[in-house]
Amino acid sequence: MISHLRCETVTVTFGGVIACDKISLDVEAGKIIGLIGPNGAGKTTLFNVLSRFQEYDEGHVYLRDQVVDGKKSHEMINLGMARTFQNINLFAEQSTLQNILIGAHHMIGNPFANVFSLPSARRNEKILVDNAVEIAEMLNLDRELDNLAKNLPYGFQKRIELARAIAAKPEIILLDEPVAGCNDEETTELKEIIQRINRELGVTVLLVEHDMSMVMSVCDYIYAINFGANLAAGTPAEIQSNRDVINAYLGEDDA
Repeated sequence: MISHLRCETVTVTFGGVIACDKISLDVEAGKIIGLIGPNGAGKTTLFNVLSRFQEYDEGHVYLRDQVVDGKKSHEMINLGMARTFQNINLFAEQSTLQNILIGAHHMIGNPFANVFSLPSARRNEKILVDNAVEIAEMLNLDRELDNLAKNLPYGFQKRIELARAIAAKPEIILLDEPVAGCNDEETTELKEIIQRINRELGVTVLLVEHDMSMVMSVCDYIYAINFGANLAAGTPAEIQSNRDVINAYLGEDDA
């Protein structure tokens, strides 16, 4: 197994409260990996640790075997990592195309060329726009490129956020509840898009999600955590039959 992203015994405390208690996981390159657990289990905190939005008290994080403990969140994109957030955070007054292009801001190149509108800047801009249009087509957003993000339905806005992350050309993408708030049709469409991103673009995926049917159908391997600690790990079939997971999460009312 080739590890793309992993953490070892990560511990995070907030005012004496342990949010993550020596959590370890390993995301295999080229796979779709799930992270599940009840509300308050530490999933979002761990996600923030992995994407370097959150500092930690103990442990280590590795991206392709490179220690990234000291990295900042904005540096992770240059190392090939992108992420989405549970709460949509689009530029509401900007178009779909403009929102997607924002994801590629780190690839603009020479700032002086852009300021003075040199030919190299115009070539870069065309490349980025062409790439954004291709991404929009993959996510069925090509008819919405000129529409303002605020005017689009919730499911479309979730896709725009995902498209913006893909525009950064990541090798691995972290998805924080990608289908939260979506109806059945939107969930099915987003599930298929995530699979295409993985299979066609070769992007490794780590996702946090409460929709268990979606997780079980899309993930190659799943980690379950509870009370800030590792609970179980295995294939979807193994997780579904794990008594500890059933007692902690799968058996409870998800409402």
